[in-house]
Amino acid sequence: MKFIGIIPARYASTRFPGKPLVDIGGMTMIERVYRQASQALERVVVATDDNRILDAVKAFGGEVVMTSPNHNSGTDRCYEAYINCASDADVVVNIQGDEPFIAPSQIDAVKECFTRNESTPIATLVRRFDPALGYDALFNPNTPKVVLDSDGNALYFSRSVIPYVRGKQHEQWSESATFYTHVGLYAYRADILARITALPRSPLEIAESLEQLRWLQNGYRIATAVTAEPSVGIDTPQDLDRALAMLNQ
Repeated sequence: MKFIGIIPARYASTRFPGKPLVDIGGMTMIERVYRQASQALERVVVATDDNRILDAVKAFGGEVVMTSPNHNSGTDRCYEAYINCASDADVVVNIQGDEPFIAPSQIDAVKECFTRNESTPIATLVRRFDPALGYDALFNPNTPKVVLDSDGNALYFSRSVIPYVRGKQHEQWSESATFYTHVGLYAYRADILARITALPRSPLEIAESLEQLRWLQNGYRIATAVTAEPSVGIDTPQDLDRALAMLNQ
């Protein structure tokens, strides 16, 4: 089974314009993501809509393709990039361009969802919530939660806390049940990627602003791999400060 990694990277960002090109310890963020992903994948391609990112990737010797500026999601951009780079890979791995410390082992874990079962249509990464992080972290709507079936497939994703713990104060929830949070690393069989990008937005997706609900609502199974590795997603300049602190530890 052949895999290709695609890193969607936009220059425009409401909260942090130009973040793919920020410097993290002498290396742009997009280069860090690219080099981490390349440890787990034979071919990695950056998909961008901006010439500044195009030039930066070429400068460090990475592979990059231009895509439309009108995509609504990284998944849509991944599919165009997959077509544009003439890949014959069976599985497309969508790696977030703002995760400079993505671990190769995390990518390997998602790949294993397909090597163990070639009929897997879509896979993603989840992390067991650490109760030590406390009530506020669990209830943060910017951290989507996910519930799993007995085979490790996703039943539902939500910005609300799921499952609901009846009979307990909210402050006790994180110690009263097992919670999983979603890590935004996806992989799709190439034929499935073509289908899901053709689907219209679904009511659940619109309500929660989570595109994976479109796939679930249309009957696609999403396998999950569990990681214990920490990750740092950079959405704001404050997140960058935390990433720099992590690098200097």
